[in-house]
Amino acid sequence: LAVTEILGQVAFILLLGGLCCQNNRNAKASGKSTKKSGGNQGGDAGQSPPVVNLTPGNTGATGNTRGTGGTGGTVEAGREGSAGARAAGQQADDMRLHFLKNTQVTCNDGTAAGFYLKEFRGSRRWLLFLEGGWCCYSKETCDSRYQNIPRLMSSSGWPQTKRGTGILSSQVEENPHWYNANIVFIPYCSSDVWSGTGLAPTPPPRPRQTEYTFMGSLIIREVIKDLIPKGIKQAKVVMLSGTSAGGTGVLLNIERVASQLEQLGAEAQVRGLVDSGWFLESKQQRSPNCPETVSCSPEDAIKIGLKLWNGVVPDRCRQLYKKGEEWQCFFGHKLYSTLSSPLFVVQWLFDEEQLRVENIYMGGQSMSEEQWQYIQNLGRELKNSLRDVTAVFAPSCLSHTMITKSNWMSFQVKGTSLPRALQCWDRNLEATRNNRTPAKGCPFQLVDTCQWPQCNPTCPALVDQATQQELTLLQMLVAMGLDLQKLGLDPQGDTDALASMVSNGG
Repeated sequence: LAVTEILGQVAFILLLGGLCCQNNRNAKASGKSTKKSGGNQGGDAGQSPPVVNLTPGNTGATGNTRGTGGTGGTVEAGREGSAGARAAGQQADDMRLHFLKNTQVTCNDGTAAGFYLKEFRGSRRWLLFLEGGWCCYSKETCDSRYQNIPRLMSSSGWPQTKRGTGILSSQVEENPHWYNANIVFIPYCSSDVWSGTGLAPTPPPRPRQTEYTFMGSLIIREVIKDLIPKGIKQAKVVMLSGTSAGGTGVLLNIERVASQLEQLGAEAQVRGLVDSGWFLESKQQRSPNCPETVSCSPEDAIKIGLKLWNGVVPDRCRQLYKKGEEWQCFFGHKLYSTLSSPLFVVQWLFDEEQLRVENIYMGGQSMSEEQWQYIQNLGRELKNSLRDVTAVFAPSCLSHTMITKSNWMSFQVKGTSLPRALQCWDRNLEATRNNRTPAKGCPFQLVDTCQWPQCNPTCPALVDQATQQELTLLQMLVAMGLDLQKLGLDPQGDTDALASMVSNGG
């Protein structure tokens, strides 16, 4: 056979392996693609509902339909549970809303910032979670965000309780290694990728038409202060985690959190868990200085936003770049080597938000050959950018965010699930701290070797946005107008043999 034919067959092998398994997989609601609804401003805000979709059947941007009073909650819990006793147990699993004691540190609109807390008495492990939702970086983009996704700028509509999913769950079946930690969910209402240190409003709340306040970094600091009476000073481990913009927020704030706890006299080891916050710079050629703010690349948005937010980046990274270039510290592959706290990176190799930046939507109307080429290159580039990361879980899938999906245990790389990889990392860090030899055969550096989107058989299902039907990657590409034969993908051949080769190699 000619070399090109062999290459074509190899490519098809990689594709079909994952695809054969896809039709057999039971689709979970949280695994489905969730498209944006807030115009260009939505960003990864469209991904937030799975993060806070805390009870079965909940819909809507606020994530939780539970009543705000003390009595309504049991009725809601009774609806969720199959029996009264189980409902009471579920009610105890809720995280409760606490507003910050320092009323000068606020959301964008001057309303009180806060956090949700589920205490686990006696536990010396703390999991702090930063919510995602992209950002706004000008009056126009912030006004649009305030109109379309107010909960990301104001606390006025926040529910009194939340139910955690994935790593935020207090159910051992859903969260085997972190269910018994003190869990803190910090809602994102500062629109500044958790970097802002803007001046406090006087007096809050302010009328809508005035300036917004950006205090993401200060909110994290105040949450930790408010957790002192709850026992965070006695913590052994504090894991700062986040998804999407919240994941980038972990990168930007982990050294500051470690330093704050150290100054408080805590002996906790501070660790970071970054989910879907490891972005690459945009490849699109755009006009300089980004005259129309809605067409800004992420780099331009951050450059403009940093001034508006009075944003801060970690000291050691800032020293690498001259004034005006600090935006580079928002990108994990540039920042990672400057951080001293242990960090675990969770990243889909074909991140939907990374594609959205290039105006590529899987399951949308159409796709060009150039866009398909970009998707393939993205996997390779992300893989290269993760080469020096010691703790990583990177499946070859098209998706966005992982750790808060209720089916997060089902995703695997080389036969290891993410909760298992996190446990291995945990054990390795403990062994190192106590001068013991780390356990063998417990991996936590896991990057898929197969090259194509969806070649990992455990990937979340692809969903056609128009029909809400599950499709294989090949079906999706055909639906988006691509000629498979022209791309060297001829869906003929011995699929069983191909599938076994991929599942063994992926």
